[in-house]
Amino acid sequence: MLAKATFWLSLAAVAYVYFGYPLLLLAWRRLANRPVARGPWEPRVTIVIAAHNEAACIGAKIRNCLGLEYPAGKLRLVLSLDGPTDGTERVVESFRDEPRLRVVHSEEQRGKAAALNAALPLADGEVVVFADARQRLDTDAIRHLVADLADPSVGVAGGELLLADADDGAADGVGLYWRYEKLLRRLESDIHSMLGASGALYAIRRELLAPIPDDTILDDMLIPLRAVLAGQRVVFEPRAQAFDKACHPAREYRRKVRTLAGNYQLLTQMPALLDPRRNPVFLQFVSHKLGRLVVPYFLVLLLASSAFLALTRGGIYALAFWAQAAVYLLALAGSLAAGRSDDMLPAQAQEARER
Repeated sequence: MLAKATFWLSLAAVAYVYFGYPLLLLAWRRLANRPVARGPWEPRVTIVIAAHNEAACIGAKIRNCLGLEYPAGKLRLVLSLDGPTDGTERVVESFRDEPRLRVVHSEEQRGKAAALNAALPLADGEVVVFADARQRLDTDAIRHLVADLADPSVGVAGGELLLADADDGAADGVGLYWRYEKLLRRLESDIHSMLGASGALYAIRRELLAPIPDDTILDDMLIPLRAVLAGQRVVFEPRAQAFDKACHPAREYRRKVRTLAGNYQLLTQMPALLDPRRNPVFLQFVSHKLGRLVVPYFLVLLLASSAFLALTRGGIYALAFWAQAAVYLLALAGSLAAGRSDDMLPAQAQEARER
């Protein structure tokens, strides 16, 4: 009896996180959609970028940011160099005559969060746009973000990261999972707020910004969720676009591990997220973020209980066990193949992928 209860409870938990929750959001949006009151607005904007070893792309990024379709007199760029060792600072130095560029240079690598904190005193715009060094921004990305911030209930507007396949360059066609995540962000945004933003591109009102702990792993979740707890919305703006190439599976795995670790850290940094009286997106946070943290444990329970029931009862439980075994074996084979592919890359190519 205990094994059956464990099996069905685990199955229900996993099904809710990945299927039930999106269906709940779809129904919720039909009943309580909150469109953004976009409007014409041209505030002073400061783009902030933290960079470590980005010599290969930082020049193009500077030209991209300063060439965006936005009044030049209202746009500034702050680069926070975090202990580069590959000559990034020399590339940046070639732009020393650009009056709209300000640079903070730390000789020691202290991490992205510390680099962002160092840049904040120079971010004097009414709106601060955070971006990463690697991705190219669409020409009118800033205009779309600040149009959302014209709505006084919106504190953060996050752009859309479009991934191109690393081999054939096809636009934004990579990964069912990535499209699934963007669907969740859109639905959560339509109801109230998405739970974080893409570090590649998001904008926030300057008055909502404060230094973050230097050891922060997920700054692009901590900063937006602070705005939510302050009573502001975090909305998804798909017309503000950043473009990147899909990363190698090995790197994507490391990114997901980092994200999970960051979610655990977030609970210690912001315990108010677990208080439904203070967190207006409590149900979304529990379903989306906490749900992802507990799913691995439920998957282990599901596999163990189905293995036991397959031996004692057979039928649907045996089918469930062998289906799980097949999926895990395929995942293991894919992981080993990706690892071999990564090992075959020249050292310089591997370093470029990591950047």
